[in-house]
Amino acid sequence: MGLSLTVLGCATPYPSTDNPCSGYLVSHGDTRVWMDAGTGTLGPLQQHTSLEALDAIWISHLHADHSADLLTAYYALLFADVERAPIPLYGPPGIADRLAGFLTNGPQRSPIEDAFAVTELDDGHQTAIGTLRLTTAAVEHGIPAFGVRIEADGGSLTYSGDTAPCPSLVELARGTDVLLCEAESAEKTPDMAHHTPEDAGETATAARAKRLIVTHVGRFLTPQEAVTRAGTRYAGRIDYAAPGTTFTAG
Repeated sequence: MGLSLTVLGCATPYPSTDNPCSGYLVSHGDTRVWMDAGTGTLGPLQQHTSLEALDAIWISHLHADHSADLLTAYYALLFADVERAPIPLYGPPGIADRLAGFLTNGPQRSPIEDAFAVTELDDGHQTAIGTLRLTTAAVEHGIPAFGVRIEADGGSLTYSGDTAPCPSLVELARGTDVLLCEAESAEKTPDMAHHTPEDAGETATAARAKRLIVTHVGRFLTPQEAVTRAGTRYAGRIDYAAPGTTFTAG
C-alpha cells in the first residue's frame, strides 16, 4: 500500500456537526501517524485504526483546533482499556507542560510522560517513524508552528499546518506529490496568520506541487469557493479535504 492520507476532520475553529477540527491519519504499510489531534478527531480516528496501533502522533501547533484531543487520548491511554507503551508524540516546544497545565487538578503534576513519549520539534527536525521519513520546518503563525513533509516509497506529502504564506513552506513542499494546505482566510488582512485560497494556490505553484488539497477552510467560505479561488493561482489538480476522504501520494 502506498502513502495515504485520511481526513479525520478539518473544521476551524470549532467542530461542526459533521466535521471535527483538524486531524489526519497518514498511513504507509503498517505505519500509522495521527497528524494533528484537533477537537473531535479521536472518534473518527478509531474508524481506521486504534490507539494501540498508532506509531506516533505529530502536532503542528498548540491551538486547540489542532491539539485538544490529546487530552482525551491521555485518559484513554492511562485510565481505560488501551494497553501499550507511551505513544511517541512530536510537537512544539513546551507541549508536555501545556498538556499537564490543563490536566493537573491537584498538588502533583499529571503524568503526561506516562501516556506520551515527547519529542519537541524544531526547524529542520528529521525523524523516521516506521516506513515514513518526516522533515519538519518552522512556519509563520504567530506562535511556534510547523509544517511537515512525509516521504515513503518515492511518494511525498507536505502539510502546511496553520501558517501565513512563507518561503519555508514553499521550500518544504518543493516538488511534493501532494500539498495539504490550509485556506482559512476569506481575505487578506495586515496581520495575516493564515492562507487565503489564492495564497494556497500560489504556494502550490511556487513549490511546483503536483496536487493541491485545500483544508482548514474558514467559516466564511464554502469548500467549493476555496477550491475555485485556489484554482485562479494554480493549474494542477485541486481537491477539498472532505472528512472521511482518503487520498494517496505518489
